[in-house]
This record gives sequence, structure tokens and C-alpha cells, in this order.
Amino acid sequence: MALFICFLSLLLFSSATACDRCLYQSKAAYFSKANALSSGACGYGSLALGLSGGHLAAGVSSLYKDGAGCGACFQIRCNNSTLCSSKGTNVTITDINHNNQTGFVLSTRAFMAMANHGMGQHILKLGTVEVEYKRIPCEYKNQNLAVRVEESSQKPNYLAIKLLYQGGQTEIVAIDIAQVGSSNWNFMKRNHGAVWDTSRAPNGALQFRFVVTSGYDGKWIWAKTVLPADWKSGVVYDSGVQINDIAKEGCFHCDYSHW
Repeated sequence: MALFICFLSLLLFSSATACDRCLYQSKAAYFSKANALSSGACGYGSLALGLSGGHLAAGVSSLYKDGAGCGACFQIRCNNSTLCSSKGTNVTITDINHNNQTGFVLSTRAFMAMANHGMGQHILKLGTVEVEYKRIPCEYKNQNLAVRVEESSQKPNYLAIKLLYQGGQTEIVAIDIAQVGSSNWNFMKRNHGAVWDTSRAPNGALQFRFVVTSGYDGKWIWAKTVLPADWKSGVVYDSGVQINDIAKEGCFHCDYSHW
């Protein structure tokens, strides 16, 4: 138990090393192919197109966070006031950006959405623009956190799941699984992106508990009945819990004067 508490403390501390509400400067480019970001490292596949209305982004490793940043939402706007609106656009992280020349690579739809009315093609011609960005809460109204059973799952022991509709300014940094009614919890590991798995899946209906961090704060969230005993691959299951925590202020250099 002491070891687990130390591990949990480390997870919470490591997630709290940067401000989640600050304004940052960077650059953004765009993918010309519409499906590039939906097939990204987070593993959302075609489901990514349902996030942020297709306004998707690949973020550098500090934003991707080894997969913990998958599903995070950001507001981005370019600094060219002639071409770009002051509102900018909201995007969801679905991939990692390995090109350190830009902080983000956006879907074409998201990139054009930063432009003033009628200027979308003009901003595309630039290819790369200076931007400022901040993390914002993801909003999925009337939508609980969902668990999708991946096709790679094989009963009775191997279970792989993908998390969808993770709201707020949050990161899920640990997941435990147990049979409903049991206190014998097994941990799951992050396979990649938003996909977690275990080779020790219990029999019967399954419950989950998640360690959810938000800025400098973290807590357990318990989903008491998620997967039925006859769970099936490719099916999305409602967790019965909603995540909507907002990051607490934790830095002293934030600049909100232009937002």
C-alpha cells in the first residue's frame, strides 16, 4: 500500500509541473490530408472526426505527454491580425507532432478556422503561422466518459480499451479494473495514446477506477459498472461518470489580457 501511495504521489506530481491555464507562444502548420490526424498516435481512428467537429491537432511531445495529453483541448489563434480572427479555433489533440519547428500541426479545417471570414485560402498559402495558445476545458454536454473495447481484446484474459469524451482540463494517469462487487483490483497500463490494456482481465461484469489529474490537483473517480460480463469488441460502453474538472491556478506568468 505504501508503494502504491508513493507511485500515486509521483503521478500527481509529474502531471503538475506546468500550468494548464497559461498562454503560450508557438507556431502551427497543417496537414493537407484530412485523415492524417484521425489515424494519429492517440489511436482514435475514425472516432477522432467526431471530436471538436474535426478540428484536430498533433502536439509536440510536451503536449502529447506520452499519450496522457490525448483528447486535451486547446484554443489557438494566429498572430496575424490582418488574416486571423481574435477568436481563433478550438482543437483536440489526437496525434504527436515530431516536427519541433512547430508546436502544433492542425487539420486543414482547424487551420482555416483561425482566419477571418473569407481569408481561409490566404492563411493556407502561408503554410505556417505564429500562434498563441492555451489549454481549455473539453466540453461534452450530457456525455459521460466512454470506454470502447478494442478489436485486439481476447477473452477471457486480454482486454484493451480506448477512452472517449474525457471532459474538463484533465488527464487520466492510471486505471484499475476489478470484477463488479470485488475489491481485488488489477492495474491497466497505457498501451499507446488513449488505449489501455491488461492481460489479467477479471471474469464477469467489470468496474473501473481512474486517477484523474487536473493542473495541480488529482483524485480517484470510480465507475462502478462499466462493462457487462458479455462485453464485445468494437462496442462503446457508457462509464456512468462525467469528468469536467478545471485546472487550478498554479503559475505566476499567465497572460490572459488578450483573451
